[in-house]
Amino acid sequence: MALGIGIVGLPNVGKSTTFNALTKTQNAEVANYPFCTIQPNRAIVPVPDPRLDKLTALVKPEKEIYATVEFVDIAGLVKGASQGEGLGNQFLANIRETAAIVHVVRCFEDPNVVHVSPLPNPREDIEVINTELMLADLQQLEEKIDRLSREVKGDRKLQAIMDVALIVKDQLERGLPVSAYADMESEAYQALNREMRFLTGKKVIFVANVDEDHLVAENENVYVREVREIAAQHNGEFVKLCAKLEEDMAGLTDDERHEFLDSLGIEESGLEQVIHHGYHALGLISFFTAGPKEVRAWTVRRGAKAPEAAGVIHTDFERGFIRAEVIPYETYIRLGTESAVKAAGEMRVEGREYVVQDADVMHFRFNV
Repeated sequence: MALGIGIVGLPNVGKSTTFNALTKTQNAEVANYPFCTIQPNRAIVPVPDPRLDKLTALVKPEKEIYATVEFVDIAGLVKGASQGEGLGNQFLANIRETAAIVHVVRCFEDPNVVHVSPLPNPREDIEVINTELMLADLQQLEEKIDRLSREVKGDRKLQAIMDVALIVKDQLERGLPVSAYADMESEAYQALNREMRFLTGKKVIFVANVDEDHLVAENENVYVREVREIAAQHNGEFVKLCAKLEEDMAGLTDDERHEFLDSLGIEESGLEQVIHHGYHALGLISFFTAGPKEVRAWTVRRGAKAPEAAGVIHTDFERGFIRAEVIPYETYIRLGTESAVKAAGEMRVEGREYVVQDADVMHFRFNV
């Protein structure tokens, strides 16, 4: 299952251009008028990982398989979307199933681009989107509370979920996102969120979309600084990119793209930044499997134990877990082959309580 990231923003902030840039496609129509995105755009893209590439170069398998991310781009939201204004609210259900949200904010001046305001106003733009997401959550939650009020009479176990629902409803009515709820790890909240998939309970990556002149740090404009401050205030992640420039690089080879980024003094592409920040926000890491048929990256939550990682590959691996054979990534790269690692006595055998580390190279032994 691909990690899902939904893309939101006002019309004409560069949202669909960002989608095209991140996914290296031309699937999303880009035009200088509001609501040119009518149907949600979807694309599944590989997660760039130089560590996997190095491992593949050593193992020389038949296939190299990256972890994947699914991006979902919906129509731009506008003020009043929750009451039917514009088109974006029609498609919010498409991003409820995503794990995180990329919030694209216009941080460039261009009189030729139609926008809801003549000049960028990041704080106001972000407030519009946040308000509409909260109103969408509130509308859905009110319907749930109405159902719960009837169901709880026949099942008192639902009372804990009702209690959480009422607290979250009060928050939303006071203009606070679901993420402000103090006990999001509680069983009752998790049960509620499994159905609700709260939009404002998701991790957010704020993307400041700039023009090429303001991409480098020394030329950063005031709009970018404002978005960075807002991201910090919301406990969100922050990425600065030039969506148009990223889109123009889509046709370049990896070497050409890295050379071009180096010339601008930029270490990572927008895609790499968004994915890395997404993994960080969601507490995810990668582990690898390596053999003659394939070298592959898998995604698992940070802190997962070996059986859970095995289950990412196949449920039978977790159900019949016996042990994991683990090679730290740096050890594999240093010694060059699995046989050399074994000969040096540096392959570890770990049991059910082993906590998987980022970039571990693993083999699982199981019996079902």
